[in-house]
Amino acid sequence: MRHPYTIREIARQAGLSEATVDRVLNDRGGVRESTIREVRQAIKDLDRQQTQVRIGGRTFMIDIVMQAPERFSTAVREALEAELPSLHPAVVRSRFHFRETGTSAELIATLDKIARRGSQGVILKAPDLPEIGAAVGRLVAAGIPVVTLVTDLPTSPRMVYVGIDNRAAGATAAYLLGQWLGDRPGNVLTTISRGSFRGEEEREMGFRGAMRLAHPQRSLVEVTDSDGLDATQRDLVIEALERDEDICAVYSMGGGNLATLDAFDTLGRECAVFIAHDLDHDNTRLLRERRLSAVLHHDLRQDVRRACQTIMRAHKALPDDGPSLPSAIQVVTPYNMPPGISPLPFAD
Repeated sequence: MRHPYTIREIARQAGLSEATVDRVLNDRGGVRESTIREVRQAIKDLDRQQTQVRIGGRTFMIDIVMQAPERFSTAVREALEAELPSLHPAVVRSRFHFRETGTSAELIATLDKIARRGSQGVILKAPDLPEIGAAVGRLVAAGIPVVTLVTDLPTSPRMVYVGIDNRAAGATAAYLLGQWLGDRPGNVLTTISRGSFRGEEEREMGFRGAMRLAHPQRSLVEVTDSDGLDATQRDLVIEALERDEDICAVYSMGGGNLATLDAFDTLGRECAVFIAHDLDHDNTRLLRERRLSAVLHHDLRQDVRRACQTIMRAHKALPDDGPSLPSAIQVVTPYNMPPGISPLPFAD
């Protein structure tokens, strides 16, 4: 593991003792394979961040803890690392704790470890469960500010939620779907990664309420508890399609869209309208291929920048800028991709 960093730097990045890092780097044995992976990951993180590390100013070590599909956690990592130079003159160093699924006990163990070890702040995407709220309370009691990202824990002592108004996003999806389906009969499949995520629950409430008012004749068929993973999503969607032959549209609140479309294809069913969330790599490709009708998107780079700045404000490094407003909801089609993503060309 060739690298230009001191053992102290690597140990701080990995959240391990200097003695443990020394044993790993010098192949002295007596170290778990998982610990070796943590050291290697810390060196990779330092490599990506070394340009920002050279910028002078105050240093903030921030932990990003997320339960989400890999495609979304990767998008968050890329957004954060792209925004690091914009946080100058402060230097933000980040430790990533990502998992696609697991028990709340495992997530709580991660948060409690951060509370014991110390951190300048935590950016958190987690289920809204009482025991996780209690773990957030222990972080705050240890002097570590917590910002929730994309999905909120409103009864916890977190500082602020950063993300869209999820209820408004759900109502927007209902409006678009109703406009595009028009008078065509049929029911709507709604997909949620897990009901304990507050953000998805609020999207579902906004969608259901708007559909009930504007399109009461359409039934909503729910698929949930797939964690947004393609491996579990496909079978759940196939079961729903087989139960209801009138499903002709999808509102996806939690991902797994490749698997959802594969389920339609497997049964030879048409999906007339498909509304999804977030321009991750999968959804960008599906939108280009016209497999998605529209993606409800928000500027993830802006969100992670706001989250970091909120943590800086908690440490009095930035002045207070007033109440935090929801991120703007963008309705993205193949022709109005955000900057950095080439739109489809217009027909001659």
